[in-house]
Amino acid sequence: MSPYWSAAVHGLTPYTPGEQPKLANLVKLNTNENPYGPSPRVLEALQGEIGETLRLYPDPDALRLKQAIAGFHRIDVKQVFVGNGSDEVLAHVFLALLKHPRPVLFPDISYSFYPVYCALYGIDYLTVPLTEAFEIEVDDYRTDNGGIVLPNPNAPTGCLLPLPEIERLLAANSASVVVIDEAYVDFGGESAIGLIDRHPNLLVVQTLSKSRSLAGLRVGFAVGQAALIEALDRVKNSFNSYPLDHLAIAGAVAAFEDRDYFERTRQAVIDSRESLVRSLDRLGFQVLPSKANFVFARHPAMDGEELALALRGRGILVRHFKLPRIEQFLRITVGTDLQCGLLLAALGEILHP
Repeated sequence: MSPYWSAAVHGLTPYTPGEQPKLANLVKLNTNENPYGPSPRVLEALQGEIGETLRLYPDPDALRLKQAIAGFHRIDVKQVFVGNGSDEVLAHVFLALLKHPRPVLFPDISYSFYPVYCALYGIDYLTVPLTEAFEIEVDDYRTDNGGIVLPNPNAPTGCLLPLPEIERLLAANSASVVVIDEAYVDFGGESAIGLIDRHPNLLVVQTLSKSRSLAGLRVGFAVGQAALIEALDRVKNSFNSYPLDHLAIAGAVAAFEDRDYFERTRQAVIDSRESLVRSLDRLGFQVLPSKANFVFARHPAMDGEELALALRGRGILVRHFKLPRIEQFLRITVGTDLQCGLLLAALGEILHP
């Protein structure tokens, strides 16, 4: 601590990202990165952007990218906001749309950045417990609130809230903004973007980090009716007018244009996930139903933390959370079939020495 810190900094407990070790030959299944590289068209676009024009500021509105997103989802450009990864987009969302006298609601087991944003901006919040099956119950959100934030599929559980339930949630909370954080929706869910024209209180947030393999490029976006987007633009332009650089804009546009690669690689992850779930089930794991690029699993015969450490000793990283209700679970990223095979072989050795 320092005497120069502000009171706000003294009170912060920052978000802890997944470990990014600098060790070779690891089977890295702890941060939900896509096991397949970006589209070749993305790499070509990045190479084409490297040149003399880097001395110029990028388009502060990132219009080319907004047009690509709007075209992909068949919406209006005025309904799109873009930012430096979905974490930055969410940060603007909390300040622009969720800072009200009433508390924000989100699940008790959810993305751990949400309470960090609340602390940063002085926003009151209440957590709503998941059911015993680790699912979101819409009726539990029928209470006075200043906004609702839900990851769908939820993280770290991977469970999906069906679209009709989201519509029910929106109808029951028409006086506040409902934010659906769809970081993992492309791995088996149906996006709520198709609902925005009917619901002025709906904002959908997505990222290019997962299904489009661009975690290193930092591109996220939000979709909603124009009034919500204007609020985000007001905050963005009071914070950083140029959140996306030339490379990020060019690479992201190319990622949306290469639909074939997107469909092929996301389906490969889905197929590997289903195979991994079947294999974990045969090893005796309880695996929650996942529509994400990870699975959430526990084994009745071994402590979760001990299991994570045993895997680490074999060069395999998974994510373990020391949190109430889920301390026995491991969050395991779906890797390539080779990586999944190495994981399963190690688990077999650990559980049946």
